[in-house]
Amino acid sequence: MRFGVLGTGFWAKEIHATALAAHPDAELVGVWGRDLAKAKAVGAEFDVPGFADVDELLAQVDAVSIALPPDVQAPLAIRAAEAGKHLLLEKPIALDVAGADRVADAVRAAGVASVVFFTFRFRPATATWLEQAARTTLAGGHGSWLSSLAGTPFGSSPWRQERGALWDIGPHALSLLVPALGPVATVQAGAGLGDTVHLVLGHESGTASTVTLSHTVAPMSVGNEFFVHGDAGRLVLLPEDGVAPEAYAVAVDELRAAALIGGVHPCDVGFGRDVVAVLAAAQRALDSGCRETVGA
Repeated sequence: MRFGVLGTGFWAKEIHATALAAHPDAELVGVWGRDLAKAKAVGAEFDVPGFADVDELLAQVDAVSIALPPDVQAPLAIRAAEAGKHLLLEKPIALDVAGADRVADAVRAAGVASVVFFTFRFRPATATWLEQAARTTLAGGHGSWLSSLAGTPFGSSPWRQERGALWDIGPHALSLLVPALGPVATVQAGAGLGDTVHLVLGHESGTASTVTLSHTVAPMSVGNEFFVHGDAGRLVLLPEDGVAPEAYAVAVDELRAAALIGGVHPCDVGFGRDVVAVLAAAQRALDSGCRETVGA
């Protein structure tokens, strides 16, 4: 499968382009960026051209891998889908439900395959955890992800600075708790120090889960864990650090399979759209201090 990478930042180069260049069943054809000089520089590291015209790159590939801010990603994803290209997207797929709906509608209309790179979902430990959860009568769950962006390659990311941990790592939490406990119906939210957010999610199954997210904790406080609990006790998942390249290679394999078979991937843009709907409800709850219904 021939891929084009849209984006020239740290994640686009170190994860998307690097993994595609090393993948035995994928070919990195080129890199597009809003800054042509950066696109050429990233492309040169992998012996592929940098493109100024996104349509020129689209004409040469079967799929695109997008690593751009969500508000930039969404219209480009639509453009690529309308050109008949399969999509490997970053989370969240958009910064509002209307934008996410447009991406999902474009993918459905074009009949292309899509995978959203919720990193943990492409790890064997997560698959095992979800299989165990599916065999258990669950009563609830919890997720905690505490991090510090200061001094990292993402510390100066404008959209992360504006939207905070809720929109950046909230999608990862939802990618674990939703398949385990079911779709989210209601959200309550409270703010902590910095961009710390505490959520109470009411699932359609009747269970509830809690989530704590932060990008602004002290460095010694960082860490993450998730668990669900029920009649078989507590099932704990400790997501691994530093596994994005391996997880991304699996995501490429699964996009290829979805494109060949024509099936719907569990982490497709439809699921990505539902995640955005929960994030939007959480943001409304955070802003208003009220309990919000997802999709309202």
